[in-house]
Amino acid sequence: MNYGFVKVAAAVPAVRVADCKHNTEQIQAILLQANNQGVEIICFPELSITAYTCGDLFGSQLLLDEAEMALINLMNFSRSLNIIAIVGMPVVFGGALLNCAVVLQKGKLLGIVPKTYLPNYKEFYEKRWFTSGLDVPEGQVQICGQQVTLSARQLFRTPGCTFGIEICEDLWAPIPPSSKLALKGADIIFNPSADNDIVGKRSYLNSLVSQQSARCIAGYVFSGCGFGESTQDVVFGGKTMIYENGILLARERERTLDEILTVSEIDVERLRTERRTNTSFAGNASLLKEESMTVRDTANIMPQSVTLSRRIDPYPFVPVGRDLDERCEEIFSIQTEGLAKRVLHTNCETLVVGISGGLDSTLALLVCAKTFDRLRKSRRGIVGITMPGFGTTDRTYTNAIQLMQELGVTTREISIAEACKMHLRDLGHDLSNHDVTYENAQARERTQILMDAANQMNGLVVGTGDLSELALGWATYNGDHISMYGVNASVPKTLVRHLVKWVADRLDDKNTQTTLADILDTPISPELLPADESGSIAQKTEDLVGPYELHDFFLYYTLRWGFRPGKIYALARNAFEGLHDEGTIKQWLSVFFRRFFSQQFKRSCLPDGPKVGSCSLSPRGDWRMPSDASSRAWLDECAAL
Repeated sequence: MNYGFVKVAAAVPAVRVADCKHNTEQIQAILLQANNQGVEIICFPELSITAYTCGDLFGSQLLLDEAEMALINLMNFSRSLNIIAIVGMPVVFGGALLNCAVVLQKGKLLGIVPKTYLPNYKEFYEKRWFTSGLDVPEGQVQICGQQVTLSARQLFRTPGCTFGIEICEDLWAPIPPSSKLALKGADIIFNPSADNDIVGKRSYLNSLVSQQSARCIAGYVFSGCGFGESTQDVVFGGKTMIYENGILLARERERTLDEILTVSEIDVERLRTERRTNTSFAGNASLLKEESMTVRDTANIMPQSVTLSRRIDPYPFVPVGRDLDERCEEIFSIQTEGLAKRVLHTNCETLVVGISGGLDSTLALLVCAKTFDRLRKSRRGIVGITMPGFGTTDRTYTNAIQLMQELGVTTREISIAEACKMHLRDLGHDLSNHDVTYENAQARERTQILMDAANQMNGLVVGTGDLSELALGWATYNGDHISMYGVNASVPKTLVRHLVKWVADRLDDKNTQTTLADILDTPISPELLPADESGSIAQKTEDLVGPYELHDFFLYYTLRWGFRPGKIYALARNAFEGLHDEGTIKQWLSVFFRRFFSQQFKRSCLPDGPKVGSCSLSPRGDWRMPSDASSRAWLDECAAL
């Protein structure tokens, strides 16, 4: 299955000005190459058959006849291909000459789209030769022996997507035609263009295409004229780019004197999901209900199975490089501002945090420390309580104590061992039976201590659980599941680690940095079962529920995009190639959906906590799911993979 992916291309042939035969040969060579790569739709630059810089030669009947003959040759060439091609050429219509994009497939002309806005300033003077599509009536044009619709208000529908076309300057208008095309159903916008190169223009153009793609919640394929155009006054560097909802998928790698073919896959299913979710999009579309838009069906050829060339990030919650630094700074700021508001609103005197020596409680404590710094309160008002139990190791205990001391918070130690033994004996539970009762009794005892300590000190219990644990239900109901404010509630596990490291890298205290480094290196564990013979952690979370990097990947595509298990599996195979084999991905994907559905009851009564990213499981925010919803369809699809 293609799972909604449409393979598209932006191409730039090396042209010769006014040499239609040569230009057509270049287009044909690229067409064949793209077709062999499984490209479904390809876009060539503006006026690519004649070249853009013909000047007053556009008034020559010979050039116009040569262009039409070149189009006939392209049509004949395309008969044996499945690919849909968008090429640029001048078209005579109603006594006017129009700058047009021609759509063709398998020897048939599907439609002709005229340019709407003609630049006529500085180095551009298109109105010298062309008439705007706004100034001529829509209608049928006789060209290459076919009657073809000429209109800017038309869409083209394939088995996999619907697309529209705007040409070069149209994008630069205050209200580009692509806005209306998208609101009328275009999933992808193609732009055959002729933008010349001047200093700073590429960066601005990239921003413009990215913004329009995001605003339209659409794919956007841009192809600009390149080498071979006249350099009498300007230079055309050959710009290609493919965007999806504001995200760059592919672009030309460098300026070249050769032809360019940029290929990627646009996830139309993802775009349509986002449009359904974003009710403002549908609301805006209703403003155009009186405007008509013609939809042209292409040849009913099912697309080939898509092999993805675009990169699927295995860590969708974790950006790289400078973006990661900015992301961590922003999230940490949101967490501290959220907690600061809650502190001021409740007029509490202390913050109470359970400190285990693990990643989540470490991040929560760092957030508390920064919050009190911002409120100009003494960190002594933060009470960190470590509560060693049956599975606490020397390593985590030592790290918990050292971290609290190094951060200058108030440190308390309350062992839960005797209280849990007494409780289990009261229940008649065999202490050698290390079942769920044995484990959860410890988690609930710790929560009871935190809550009562907060009452004792006019405090607020700060929760430590993260988004990934909530998705899997890896928390004890009415135990660590409960707090008075959960600062990590929408931070996924794969990002918790980076946040802790981000804070550590900005500390001046080398001792604290050393402690945080060891915490980062400690296996993730609830430490509810006794340590092994060497005193090391025996209960490792990822051995029990699976790798968090996989679960965060599954969570992102389930929560953010609503993808089905089959598509998530296909994406995961691509993203984790060489890291996790197919059997491992299948195993934990089934575990994810089984736990995600069965543990909803814990998420239905979550404490307050700030949303920091695009995904949240708060029942008051992003995720409202019945606790008794059936997982059958999801698990059946997992089993069939």
